[in-house]
Amino acid sequence: MAITINDIEGFEKKIEEIESQIAREIVGQRSVIRQVIMAILAGGNVLLEGVPGLGKTRLVRTISRVLDLSFNRIQFTPDLMPADVTGTNIVIRDESGNSRFEFQPGPIFSNIVLADEINRATPKTQSALLEAMQEHTVTVSGVTRKLPQPFFVLATQNPIEQEGTYPLPEAQLDRFLFKILVDFPSLDELHDIVDMTTSGNEVHAQRVADGQIIMQLRAVAAGIPIARSVLDYALRLVLATHPEREESPEVVKRYIRYGASPRGAQAIVTTSKVRAIMEGRYNVSFDDIRYTAYPALRHRIFLNFEGMAEGKSPDDLIGDIISQLKE
Repeated sequence: MAITINDIEGFEKKIEEIESQIAREIVGQRSVIRQVIMAILAGGNVLLEGVPGLGKTRLVRTISRVLDLSFNRIQFTPDLMPADVTGTNIVIRDESGNSRFEFQPGPIFSNIVLADEINRATPKTQSALLEAMQEHTVTVSGVTRKLPQPFFVLATQNPIEQEGTYPLPEAQLDRFLFKILVDFPSLDELHDIVDMTTSGNEVHAQRVADGQIIMQLRAVAAGIPIARSVLDYALRLVLATHPEREESPEVVKRYIRYGASPRGAQAIVTTSKVRAIMEGRYNVSFDDIRYTAYPALRHRIFLNFEGMAEGKSPDDLIGDIISQLKE
């Protein structure tokens, strides 16, 4: 797809409208909002991690309203069953008394699905999301059904509560395009949050897009070119997370057990294209790669015992890799 200046300008204007409407209900968290939008326009799922009360659920609801997309929230609990997510066949009796099975769709059949506290459900229920997140389909009783498009899973998890939680398996983590860390607000932001929510003068975001516009913006972003040298830089960055490679930095060999998968490289490249066009550029830069590397790789890097014992974080190691990687 050939990208014109009108495409770039229209893309920028629409993103500004979306961000400004979301900001009417969400105080601060500008980088979080931007990264979620980047992931949505790249067609990926997002894992939001932060302590309770930071507005993660509110953010997802607001995004669905601004983008005019259907929205369902699933509260993950230990007793949640796979059929509670995907839906199931139920027996229907007609007026003649004859019985037949009819599929009752679950809450997964929506444009945006909020998987709230996803790590509180059992692995069996977590696995019910795998097909939906990757193939955008749901299979029940041997019948495969397509999910509405666009489709995104935006999941939340609490990093500090361990009791009664089930850590997400690596295969499921890898299906999240981004893992975004939601930080505690500053003093000024906390003032604004309290004023907004306790004054009775709360402002509501307005719709400025729809599913068709999102698909059009996604197509425009996919057409942004990336130079071979920039692409090679992104791929070398992902390869550098693997400790078994002789060329990997010493810090990787010392602290990392497993490196990022090829999906990590795909995530960096697709979201870097979105970031480039968000900033009015026709091509992907090295800075785009470095920016998207953190949310794209932090959940795809697994520390070894020494790394965990010394308190290293994936972000620390990604920063070390970037500092040693030549353009």
